Amino acid sequence: MERSPKLSAKKSRIRLLHQYYSYTGFYAFIKSSLGKVIVPISLFIIGLWLVHLYVIDFHDLFTSITTTYSPLIILSVFLATESLLGLVPPEIFIAWAGKTNTPIVYLSILALISYLGGIISFFEGKAISKVPSMKAYFEVKMAKHMKMIRKWGGFLIIVGALLPIPFAMTSIAAGLIHYRFRNYLLFGLLRFVRFYLYAIVIFNIF
Repeated sequence: MERSPKLSAKKSRIRLLHQYYSYTGFYAFIKSSLGKVIVPISLFIIGLWLVHLYVIDFHDLFTSITTTYSPLIILSVFLATESLLGLVPPEIFIAWAGKTNTPIVYLSILALISYLGGIISFFEGKAISKVPSMKAYFEVKMAKHMKMIRKWGGFLIIVGALLPIPFAMTSIAAGLIHYRFRNYLLFGLLRFVRFYLYAIVIFNIF
């Protein structure tokens, strides 16, 4: 049976995209980025495990946090961190959500806040692009991110949304180059997938 022209065209397009991302170093960039974060994340997890064993029980800690601070305060802190370069690992907040009375609800809110934080970062990038001195500074500091997003666009946003690569940095870079906002919103939705996967694999929220 002959292949349908539509299926063949689709396979050819996928093959061409694969070749393009291979030649332009996209896969090497992903490998390098993951290599840089795997060790720190592994050390962070080991450190948390040791603290949990010998210093403080995280179950008691998060139970105390949920009874001491209102969810609004904790969610506000998370929004601030997700809008300012993602300074605090979201895994801590996911663990907090796991100790609440309605973990799935709070996990979904965290995912939404992270998504909104990325949008805020996107507009931070657009605002920076309108101030020549700040634009010049960030173009130097974020030269690699800007080069990558100009080259790979949506695929870099997808990677930033799914993998432990600073999503805020990718979002700021997208805003700096005035990446198409509609496409950014679409690709950024994969941020929700990351949160649910983390909850399933690491914290057993479901």
